[in-house]
Amino acid sequence: MPPLAQTPPDLECRDLIKDFDSFRAVDQVSFDVPQGSFFSILGPSGCGKTTLLRMIAGFQAPSGGDLLIKGRSMIGVPPNKRPVSMVFQHLALFPTMNIGDNVGFGLRQRGVAKAEIKTRVTEVLARVGLPNVAERRVDQLSGGQRQRVAIARCMVLEPDVLLLDEPLGALDLKLREHMKVELKTLQSAFNTTFVYITHDQSEALVMSDNIAVMNNGRFEQIGTPHDVYHAPQTAFVAGFVGDANKIDAQVTAVTDGMMTLSTQNGASMRVVGADRALAEGTPAQLFLRPEAIALLPSGADAPEGANIQNGTVETVLFNGANSTVTVKDVQGGLLTVALPQTGGFANLQKGDAVRTSWQPDQARCYAAAGAG
Repeated sequence: MPPLAQTPPDLECRDLIKDFDSFRAVDQVSFDVPQGSFFSILGPSGCGKTTLLRMIAGFQAPSGGDLLIKGRSMIGVPPNKRPVSMVFQHLALFPTMNIGDNVGFGLRQRGVAKAEIKTRVTEVLARVGLPNVAERRVDQLSGGQRQRVAIARCMVLEPDVLLLDEPLGALDLKLREHMKVELKTLQSAFNTTFVYITHDQSEALVMSDNIAVMNNGRFEQIGTPHDVYHAPQTAFVAGFVGDANKIDAQVTAVTDGMMTLSTQNGASMRVVGADRALAEGTPAQLFLRPEAIALLPSGADAPEGANIQNGTVETVLFNGANSTVTVKDVQGGLLTVALPQTGGFANLQKGDAVRTSWQPDQARCYAAAGAG
Protein backbone atom coordinates (compact mmCIF):
# COMPACT_ATOMS: atom_id res chain seq x y z
CA MET A 1 0.00 0.00 0.00
CA PRO A 2 1.55 3.34 -1.02
CA PRO A 3 2.15 5.87 1.76
CA LEU A 4 -0.42 8.59 2.24
CA ALA A 5 0.50 11.84 0.52
CA GLN A 6 1.37 14.58 3.00
CA THR A 7 -0.49 17.85 2.79
CA PRO A 8 2.05 20.56 1.93
CA PRO A 9 2.38 23.56 4.26
CA ASP A 10 0.32 26.56 3.28
CA LEU A 11 3.54 28.56 2.92
CA GLU A 12 7.10 27.40 2.24
CA CYS A 13 10.16 29.60 1.81
CA ARG A 14 13.36 27.98 0.58
CA ASP A 15 16.64 29.90 0.86
CA LEU A 16 14.83 33.13 0.04
CA ILE A 17 17.10 36.08 -0.80
CA LYS A 18 16.44 39.73 -1.54
CA ASP A 19 19.25 42.06 -2.62
CA PHE A 20 19.03 45.80 -3.14
CA ASP A 21 22.21 46.57 -5.08
CA SER A 22 24.99 45.62 -2.65
CA PHE A 23 22.69 45.37 0.40
CA ARG A 24 21.17 41.99 1.29
CA ALA A 25 17.86 42.62 3.06
CA VAL A 26 16.80 38.96 3.30
CA ASP A 27 19.55 36.38 3.54
CA GLN A 28 18.69 32.74 2.71
CA VAL A 29 15.56 32.49 4.85
CA SER A 30 13.83 29.10 4.99
CA PHE A 31 10.69 28.16 6.90
CA ASP A 32 7.32 26.37 6.65
CA VAL A 33 3.93 27.55 7.89
CA PRO A 34 1.38 24.73 8.38
CA GLN A 35 -2.25 25.19 7.39
CA GLY A 36 -4.39 27.04 9.92
CA SER A 37 -1.53 28.33 12.08
CA PHE A 38 -0.60 31.77 13.36
CA PHE A 39 3.04 32.47 12.43
CA SER A 40 4.73 35.69 13.53
CA ILE A 41 7.94 37.23 12.24
CA LEU A 42 9.38 39.32 15.06
CA GLY A 43 12.29 41.68 14.77
CA PRO A 44 13.53 45.26 15.06
CA SER A 45 13.01 47.92 12.40
CA GLY A 46 15.24 47.33 9.40
CA CYS A 47 15.75 43.60 10.01
CA GLY A 48 14.09 42.59 6.71
CA LYS A 49 10.69 41.39 7.91
CA THR A 50 8.60 43.79 5.77
CA THR A 51 10.70 42.96 2.70
CA LEU A 52 10.06 39.27 3.36
CA LEU A 53 6.32 39.85 3.67
CA ARG A 54 6.25 41.87 0.45
CA MET A 55 7.96 39.00 -1.39
CA ILE A 56 5.31 36.59 -0.10
CA ALA A 57 2.61 39.00 -1.30
CA GLY A 58 4.28 39.38 -4.69
CA PHE A 59 5.04 43.10 -4.41
CA GLN A 60 8.77 42.40 -4.66
CA ALA A 61 10.56 39.66 -6.58
CA PRO A 62 13.13 37.51 -4.75
CA SER A 63 16.74 37.67 -5.85
CA GLY A 64 17.08 33.96 -5.16
CA GLY A 65 15.38 30.96 -3.60
CA ASP A 66 11.82 29.74 -3.92
CA LEU A 67 8.46 30.55 -2.35
CA LEU A 68 5.55 28.12 -2.46
CA ILE A 69 1.90 28.38 -1.43
CA LYS A 70 0.01 25.09 -1.15
CA GLY A 71 2.97 23.42 -2.82
CA ARG A 72 2.93 25.70 -5.87
CA SER A 73 5.85 28.02 -6.60
CA MET A 74 4.88 31.69 -6.64
CA ILE A 75 8.02 32.88 -8.45
CA GLY A 76 6.81 35.08 -11.32
CA VAL A 77 3.15 34.98 -10.19
CA PRO A 78 1.76 38.55 -9.88
CA PRO A 79 0.14 39.69 -6.61
CA ASN A 80 -3.43 39.56 -7.92
CA LYS A 81 -2.97 35.92 -8.95
CA ARG A 82 -1.67 34.73 -5.59
CA PRO A 83 -4.02 33.12 -3.03
CA VAL A 84 -3.06 35.69 -0.39
CA SER A 85 -4.56 38.85 1.08
CA MET A 86 -2.82 41.54 3.10
CA VAL A 87 -3.83 43.78 6.01
CA PHE A 88 -1.71 46.93 6.26
CA GLN A 89 -0.89 48.99 9.33
CA HIS A 90 -3.07 51.89 8.19
CA LEU A 91 -5.84 49.56 6.93
CA ALA A 92 -6.38 51.49 3.63
CA LEU A 93 -10.19 51.48 3.91
CA PHE A 94 -11.97 53.68 1.37
CA PRO A 95 -13.61 56.59 3.24
CA THR A 96 -16.05 57.33 0.37
CA MET A 97 -17.49 53.79 0.46
CA ASN A 98 -19.73 52.29 3.09
CA ILE A 99 -18.56 49.22 5.00
CA GLY A 100 -20.32 46.74 2.73
CA ASP A 101 -18.74 48.24 -0.37
CA ASN A 102 -15.32 48.26 1.31
CA VAL A 103 -15.59 44.58 2.17
CA GLY A 104 -16.93 43.64 -1.26
CA PHE A 105 -14.35 45.66 -3.23
CA GLY A 106 -12.08 42.74 -4.05
CA LEU A 107 -15.02 40.59 -5.15
CA ARG A 108 -16.20 43.31 -7.54
CA GLN A 109 -12.69 43.49 -8.97
CA ARG A 110 -12.93 39.77 -9.67
CA GLY A 111 -16.25 40.15 -11.44
CA VAL A 112 -18.35 38.28 -8.89
CA ALA A 113 -22.10 38.70 -9.33
CA LYS A 114 -23.79 41.35 -7.14
CA ALA A 115 -26.09 38.88 -5.41
CA GLU A 116 -23.18 36.64 -4.43
CA ILE A 117 -21.17 39.64 -3.24
CA LYS A 118 -23.99 40.72 -0.96
CA THR A 119 -24.33 37.22 0.49
CA ARG A 120 -20.60 36.77 1.09
CA VAL A 121 -20.19 40.26 2.57
CA THR A 122 -23.09 39.67 4.97
CA GLU A 123 -21.63 36.33 6.03
CA VAL A 124 -18.09 37.57 6.62
CA LEU A 125 -19.21 40.67 8.55
CA ALA A 126 -21.22 38.42 10.83
CA ARG A 127 -18.18 36.19 11.37
CA VAL A 128 -16.03 39.13 12.48
CA GLY A 129 -18.76 40.28 14.88
CA LEU A 130 -20.12 43.21 12.81
CA PRO A 131 -23.45 41.93 11.46
CA ASN A 132 -25.26 45.27 11.08
CA VAL A 133 -22.69 47.75 9.81
CA ALA A 134 -22.76 47.25 6.02
CA GLU A 135 -24.49 50.60 5.40
CA ARG A 136 -22.40 52.61 7.83
CA ARG A 137 -19.47 54.86 6.93
CA VAL A 138 -15.88 54.14 7.90
CA ASP A 139 -15.73 57.21 10.16
CA GLN A 140 -18.69 55.89 12.16
CA LEU A 141 -16.70 52.90 13.43
CA SER A 142 -14.23 52.60 16.28
CA GLY A 143 -10.59 51.70 15.70
CA GLY A 144 -11.19 48.08 16.67
CA GLN A 145 -14.22 47.83 14.38
CA ARG A 146 -12.23 49.22 11.46
CA GLN A 147 -9.57 46.60 12.15
CA ARG A 148 -12.19 43.87 11.85
CA VAL A 149 -13.55 45.41 8.64
CA ALA A 150 -10.05 45.32 7.15
CA ILE A 151 -9.78 41.64 8.05
CA ALA A 152 -13.27 40.95 6.68
CA ARG A 153 -12.30 42.61 3.37
CA CYS A 154 -9.41 40.16 3.11
CA MET A 155 -11.22 37.05 4.37
CA VAL A 156 -14.16 37.48 1.98
CA LEU A 157 -11.67 36.61 -0.79
CA GLU A 158 -11.01 33.25 0.94
CA PRO A 159 -7.20 33.47 0.80
CA ASP A 160 -4.98 30.53 1.67
CA VAL A 161 -2.69 32.90 3.57
CA LEU A 162 -3.48 36.22 5.24
CA LEU A 163 -0.50 38.57 5.61
CA LEU A 164 -0.61 41.20 8.35
CA ASP A 165 1.89 44.07 8.28
CA GLU A 166 2.01 45.48 11.85
CA PRO A 167 -1.78 46.07 11.82
CA LEU A 168 -1.95 47.13 15.48
CA GLY A 169 0.83 49.70 15.31
CA ALA A 170 -1.47 52.71 14.87
CA LEU A 171 -3.82 51.80 17.74
CA ASP A 172 -3.67 53.15 21.28
CA LEU A 173 -2.31 50.86 24.00
CA LYS A 174 -5.60 49.68 25.49
CA LEU A 175 -7.17 48.93 22.10
CA ARG A 176 -3.98 47.19 20.98
CA GLU A 177 -4.17 44.87 23.99
CA HIS A 178 -7.81 44.08 23.20
CA MET A 179 -7.10 43.44 19.50
CA LYS A 180 -4.41 40.87 20.30
CA VAL A 181 -7.10 38.60 21.67
CA GLU A 182 -9.52 39.49 18.86
CA LEU A 183 -7.01 38.66 16.13
CA LYS A 184 -6.18 35.27 17.60
CA THR A 185 -9.87 34.52 18.02
CA LEU A 186 -10.60 35.49 14.40
CA GLN A 187 -7.70 33.42 13.11
CA SER A 188 -9.00 30.37 14.96
CA ALA A 189 -12.57 31.00 13.77
CA PHE A 190 -11.58 31.21 10.11
CA ASN A 191 -8.90 28.48 10.43
CA THR A 192 -6.83 30.49 7.95
CA THR A 193 -3.06 30.70 8.00
CA PHE A 194 -1.92 34.08 9.35
CA VAL A 195 1.59 35.42 8.75
CA TYR A 196 2.04 38.41 11.04
CA ILE A 197 5.00 40.76 11.22
CA THR A 198 5.72 42.94 14.23
CA HIS A 199 8.48 44.53 16.27
CA ASP A 200 6.32 44.16 19.40
CA GLN A 201 7.33 41.05 21.33
CA SER A 202 4.13 41.00 23.41
CA GLU A 203 1.99 40.76 20.25
CA ALA A 204 4.02 37.83 18.98
CA LEU A 205 4.08 36.01 22.32
CA VAL A 206 0.32 36.35 22.93
CA MET A 207 -1.01 35.42 19.49
CA SER A 208 1.43 33.07 17.79
CA ASP A 209 1.64 29.33 17.40
CA ASN A 210 5.23 29.82 16.24
CA ILE A 211 7.55 32.82 16.15
CA ALA A 212 10.52 33.51 13.89
CA VAL A 213 12.92 36.03 15.42
CA MET A 214 14.63 37.96 12.63
CA ASN A 215 17.82 39.99 12.75
CA ASN A 216 19.96 41.40 9.93
CA GLY A 217 18.03 39.54 7.25
CA ARG A 218 18.22 36.12 8.89
CA PHE A 219 16.11 34.04 11.25
CA GLU A 220 17.91 33.59 14.56
CA GLN A 221 15.33 31.17 15.95
CA ILE A 222 11.97 29.64 15.07
CA GLY A 223 9.93 28.14 17.87
CA THR A 224 6.86 28.30 20.05
CA PRO A 225 6.42 31.41 22.22
CA HIS A 226 7.41 29.32 25.24
CA ASP A 227 10.62 28.09 23.60
CA VAL A 228 11.62 31.49 22.25
CA TYR A 229 11.08 33.11 25.65
CA HIS A 230 12.45 30.41 27.97
CA ALA A 231 15.06 28.76 25.74
CA PRO A 232 16.52 31.46 23.47
CA GLN A 233 19.15 30.00 21.15
CA THR A 234 21.21 33.17 20.67
CA ALA A 235 22.19 36.23 22.65
CA PHE A 236 20.12 38.40 20.29
CA VAL A 237 16.94 36.40 20.98
CA ALA A 238 17.61 36.42 24.74
CA GLY A 239 17.98 40.20 24.72
CA PHE A 240 15.21 41.06 22.27
CA VAL A 241 12.37 38.81 23.44
CA GLY A 242 11.17 39.82 26.88
CA ASP A 243 13.00 41.82 29.54
CA ALA A 244 16.35 40.53 30.75
CA ASN A 245 19.28 41.61 32.86
CA LYS A 246 22.36 41.51 30.64
CA ILE A 247 25.58 40.90 32.53
CA ASP A 248 29.06 40.95 30.98
CA ALA A 249 31.32 38.36 32.59
CA GLN A 250 34.15 35.91 32.02
CA VAL A 251 34.10 32.15 32.46
CA THR A 252 36.51 31.27 35.27
CA ALA A 253 35.76 27.54 35.60
CA VAL A 254 33.72 24.78 33.93
CA THR A 255 32.93 21.63 35.92
CA ASP A 256 30.40 18.98 34.87
CA GLY A 257 28.36 21.47 32.85
CA MET A 258 28.36 24.08 35.61
CA MET A 259 30.09 27.34 34.73
CA THR A 260 31.49 29.79 37.23
CA LEU A 261 31.64 33.35 35.96
CA SER A 262 33.14 36.55 37.28
CA THR A 263 31.73 39.97 36.41
CA GLN A 264 33.78 43.06 35.69
CA ASN A 265 33.04 44.21 39.26
CA GLY A 266 34.34 40.94 40.74
CA ALA A 267 31.00 39.31 41.58
CA SER A 268 30.96 35.53 41.19
CA MET A 269 28.02 33.48 39.95
CA ARG A 270 27.30 29.96 38.77
CA VAL A 271 25.31 29.01 35.67
CA VAL A 272 24.25 25.66 34.27
CA GLY A 273 26.05 25.53 30.93
CA ALA A 274 24.25 22.55 29.35
CA ASP A 275 24.88 22.65 25.59
CA ARG A 276 26.08 26.24 25.87
CA ALA A 277 29.10 25.34 28.01
CA LEU A 278 31.94 27.75 27.31
CA ALA A 279 35.66 27.26 27.84
CA GLU A 280 37.48 28.76 30.78
CA GLY A 281 38.65 32.28 30.04
CA THR A 282 35.93 33.01 27.46
CA PRO A 283 34.22 36.43 27.64
CA ALA A 284 30.50 35.82 28.05
CA GLN A 285 27.13 37.52 28.22
CA LEU A 286 24.63 36.31 30.78
CA PHE A 287 20.88 37.00 30.45
CA LEU A 288 18.63 36.71 33.48
CA ARG A 289 14.88 37.38 33.49
CA PRO A 290 13.67 39.82 36.20
CA GLU A 291 10.97 37.35 37.24
CA ALA A 292 13.62 34.63 37.81
CA ILE A 293 15.15 36.63 40.67
CA ALA A 294 13.80 36.31 44.19
CA LEU A 295 14.08 39.26 46.55
CA LEU A 296 14.79 38.41 50.19
CA PRO A 297 15.17 40.46 53.37
CA SER A 298 18.74 41.24 54.35
CA GLY A 299 20.27 38.26 56.15
CA ALA A 300 17.53 35.83 55.10
CA ASP A 301 18.53 32.33 54.01
CA ALA A 302 18.37 31.59 50.30
CA PRO A 303 17.51 28.23 48.68
CA GLU A 304 20.33 25.72 48.49
CA GLY A 305 22.59 26.16 45.46
CA ALA A 306 21.24 29.59 44.55
CA ASN A 307 23.34 32.55 43.50
CA ILE A 308 23.09 35.15 46.26
CA GLN A 309 24.06 38.80 46.39
CA ASN A 310 23.63 41.37 49.15
CA GLY A 311 22.54 44.78 47.93
CA THR A 312 20.48 47.90 48.42
CA VAL A 313 17.34 49.10 46.65
CA GLU A 314 17.99 51.81 44.08
CA THR A 315 14.49 52.33 42.60
CA VAL A 316 10.97 50.97 43.01
CA LEU A 317 8.52 51.44 40.13
CA PHE A 318 4.90 50.45 40.75
CA ASN A 319 3.33 48.76 37.70
CA GLY A 320 -0.01 47.60 39.06
CA ALA A 321 0.19 43.81 39.38
CA ASN A 322 3.86 44.01 40.26
CA SER A 323 6.70 46.41 40.86
CA THR A 324 10.02 46.75 39.08
CA VAL A 325 12.83 46.99 41.61
CA THR A 326 16.44 47.89 40.81
CA VAL A 327 18.99 46.51 43.26
CA LYS A 328 22.66 47.53 43.46
CA ASP A 329 24.92 44.78 44.79
CA VAL A 330 27.98 45.37 46.95
CA GLN A 331 30.23 45.30 43.86
CA GLY A 332 28.19 48.04 42.19
CA GLY A 333 26.32 45.85 39.71
CA LEU A 334 22.62 46.46 39.03
CA LEU A 335 19.85 43.87 38.79
CA THR A 336 16.23 44.52 37.80
CA VAL A 337 13.76 42.38 39.73
CA ALA A 338 10.05 41.81 38.97
CA LEU A 339 8.38 41.87 42.37
CA PRO A 340 4.74 40.70 42.73
CA GLN A 341 2.58 42.83 45.01
CA THR A 342 1.97 39.72 47.12
CA GLY A 343 5.69 39.24 47.72
CA GLY A 344 5.76 40.82 51.19
CA PHE A 345 7.63 43.99 50.21
CA ALA A 346 4.72 46.43 50.09
CA ASN A 347 6.70 49.23 51.74
CA LEU A 348 10.05 48.71 50.02
CA GLN A 349 12.02 51.96 49.84
CA LYS A 350 15.18 53.25 48.20
CA GLY A 351 18.19 52.36 50.35
CA ASP A 352 16.63 49.26 51.97
CA ALA A 353 19.07 46.38 52.44
CA VAL A 354 17.97 43.22 50.58
CA ARG A 355 19.36 40.02 49.07
CA THR A 356 18.84 38.77 45.51
CA SER A 357 18.66 35.05 44.82
CA TRP A 358 18.42 33.03 41.61
CA GLN A 359 19.08 29.44 40.60
CA PRO A 360 21.93 28.52 38.21
CA ASP A 361 19.50 27.04 35.66
CA GLN A 362 17.49 30.29 35.40
CA ALA A 363 20.06 32.23 33.36
CA ARG A 364 21.22 31.84 29.76
CA CYS A 365 24.86 32.35 28.89
CA TYR A 366 26.48 32.95 25.51
CA ALA A 367 29.91 33.79 24.20
CA ALA A 368 30.33 37.57 24.02
CA ALA A 369 30.26 39.09 20.54
CA GLY A 370 33.65 38.55 18.92
CA ALA A 371 34.74 35.97 21.48
CA GLY A 372 36.47 32.85 20.27
